[in-house]
Amino acid sequence: MIQAVWPYLALMLLIAGLFPMLERRTQWRVFSVMPPIVMVYLLVTGLSVAGLWKIEGDIQAAQKTLIAQILPAMLFLLMIHCDLRNIFRLGPRVLAVFFSTTVCLFIAFVTTYLIFRYALPANTAWQPLAALSGSWVGGSANLVAVAQGAGLSEQSMALALLTDALCYSVWVAVLFSVGRLAPAFDRWTRAISSADIAASVPESKDPITFDAVLLWLGLALGAGVVSRALAALLPESMYVSPTSYTIMIATVLGLVVAHTPLARFPGSSKIASALLIFIVAILASQSNFEGIGAAPWYLACGLSILIIHAVLLALLAKLFRFDLYLCGISSLAHVGGVAATPVLAASYSPALVPVGILLALLGYILGTGFGLVMAQVLTALAP
Repeated sequence: MIQAVWPYLALMLLIAGLFPMLERRTQWRVFSVMPPIVMVYLLVTGLSVAGLWKIEGDIQAAQKTLIAQILPAMLFLLMIHCDLRNIFRLGPRVLAVFFSTTVCLFIAFVTTYLIFRYALPANTAWQPLAALSGSWVGGSANLVAVAQGAGLSEQSMALALLTDALCYSVWVAVLFSVGRLAPAFDRWTRAISSADIAASVPESKDPITFDAVLLWLGLALGAGVVSRALAALLPESMYVSPTSYTIMIATVLGLVVAHTPLARFPGSSKIASALLIFIVAILASQSNFEGIGAAPWYLACGLSILIIHAVLLALLAKLFRFDLYLCGISSLAHVGGVAATPVLAASYSPALVPVGILLALLGYILGTGFGLVMAQVLTALAP
């Protein structure tokens, strides 16, 4: 078992680099179905669940530090070749997809409760689902707010948190995997890909030199330091956390640098891609399926909600001509929150990162209200 930080860090780097190297050198057909980023996520998740390391002590602290340091640095680099004018062209479609996703989740929660209500514990069966609905439109802070507002018990909170963590891990893997299906999905919905509408400014084709790598790494890590320092000075609320502020500030700093001569230096996108797959490995290494047998019915409810939501969203995509990338980003903006959504958006197209941040923040604003409404609806439907 790995108990020290450096062996853990070395393993994460090796796995993060292994599958992209294999895809580039071998061109195996398996990568057309399971992209390298998904293979990395699944392998690291499997090793974590198998107990190769424990999520505690130094390793847990290292996980939190790495995500806090690298996520804003990656977002800064991704913005270097982003054109905001193209992002603004997505405006109405972005909001339409977001609220369509919210409606789909509302129907999915109600339908799932009607299916499972007699199998769930009497009297308090609705409570974990109500709390979960707050998290699956906003985030964990919304889950806690719904639990307090609706008077949920500690046991209901624990069930909601367990269901959230386990189903979220599965859903992230699914959303990373479906990216390769975007062309076929968009043909089916007759949609124009949002990645094409929000296309980034092409990067310089000059060779990437070691000084450019060092320059970009220094700037990116420095941007992360500045972002966190400024975030600490801003007022915190239940809707906007220091993490949210940090992500927004790092994004803005990247957009500012994009309009300076520094943007002509090559290498920023390559380094951002490397940081992206490394962050995915770190996120996967936090997976922990302990307690999975404690709430099988609620886990079934969570998976049912996600499946119904996905089917309904696909039908609305067909009706309104939404593309797969926006649907996936909107789905994770609801279920995953502000930290995970930009990572998924970056794996689809770097130009869509600001969209992911915007939708995740919008989810935080609406999550608590959604959860409280859901609590009232589920209470009325209780047997």
